[in-house]
Amino acid sequence: MEFKRSKWWSAARKRRAARTRAVPAPESVPAPTPEPVHQDDLLKTVSNAAWRLLVIGVVVALLLWGAIYIRVVVLPIILAIFATALLMPVANWLRSKGMGRGTATAITVLGALIAFGGVVTIVVMPAVSGFNSIATSVNQAVVTLQDFAASLGLNDRLVSDWVASAQAEIQRNSSQLVSGTWAVAVGVGEVLIGVILVLVLTVYFVHSGDELMKWVRELFPQPSRRAIQIAGEVSYDVMGRYVRGVALVGLFDAIGIGIVLLFCLDPTLAWPLIVLTFIGAFLPVIGAFLTGLISVLVGLVAEGWIVALIILAGTVAVQQLESHVFAPRVYGKALELPSAVVLLAIAIGSIIGGITGAFLATPVAAVLAALLRNRPFAIAEAQVLGASAPSVPSPQGTAAPAAPAAPAASPAPTTRPATSPPPAADG
Repeated sequence: MEFKRSKWWSAARKRRAARTRAVPAPESVPAPTPEPVHQDDLLKTVSNAAWRLLVIGVVVALLLWGAIYIRVVVLPIILAIFATALLMPVANWLRSKGMGRGTATAITVLGALIAFGGVVTIVVMPAVSGFNSIATSVNQAVVTLQDFAASLGLNDRLVSDWVASAQAEIQRNSSQLVSGTWAVAVGVGEVLIGVILVLVLTVYFVHSGDELMKWVRELFPQPSRRAIQIAGEVSYDVMGRYVRGVALVGLFDAIGIGIVLLFCLDPTLAWPLIVLTFIGAFLPVIGAFLTGLISVLVGLVAEGWIVALIILAGTVAVQQLESHVFAPRVYGKALELPSAVVLLAIAIGSIIGGITGAFLATPVAAVLAALLRNRPFAIAEAQVLGASAPSVPSPQGTAAPAAPAAPAASPAPTTRPATSPPPAADG
């Protein structure tokens, strides 16, 4: 009897376990498998990117052509922006002290004009009086170099051809400087108009630059206004820091090389060379080389070979220190660009646009890098999409059903506890 009861109980447990195992596990919704990328899709993606790049290139080319066509107006605008970037901190400081816009603008602009006039009167005008002596010294240095080359056994005709080629290259660069800076401003009247335009625009930008930016922003649709404002602020900030960086580099060269020149030459010759050294900082690629060459030639004629070699060594040392240590740090930190990018931008700009292109290449590259880094238009678009995202229902069959896939992997823990209640029921 006991054996039959045990056999019956064992069969009952087996039937109960079979019924428990027969309960089907909850079915999981399989995640959609991504469709394979076909060659046609890749070709479509590449073609879409290609025609977009083509459109962007055409727009950029048209903008450059328009800027070159009206460069007599574009260059004064750029110079006015540079001047505004230098003067605006002073104007903002005066406004923070309680002055009105008109008073702060008048004091800032008049103070800048007085300071500029003082520098011209004290430094530039005495230096200009020595430019004739420098030109004479350079001509004498050329003759001295020709005689020295002839004493070494070189062909006189070959040396003369080299000198003529160098003079032609200098004249070509000088004409490129004038044409690249003012282009069609061949008359004195047009130059004066450009100067007046720079002054008037500077006064207006210092006084009402924020209102002008607000007016420009209102021309665009509402979703893009915030992005336009951010882009304008970033571009203006980069331009201002670029001007301060150029001024610091020029001041560094003028002080470093000026100490050597004042130690080796007469002050009447040294001061014009110091002024040229400072101006050369605003002419990348050829400015430092030409000013250093002129300084060495003047020292050769005025004091001899030993002084010329001393000036050469001092000039090379200062320029190397400025090129490899000071300038990359100033430009890179002020413009938030790596030093290699700054140097490459200057080189590419000089190839494309000559002196003017080299001068504008670094701020343009810095503005583009800052805009790409901040991406104001992408931020504005993301804000618009984020505001409308809750109202858009999530379609079925997309990545949303991937969340239930995790519970589908756990049917075993649900069946294992189901086998434990029978002993409790037995008790």
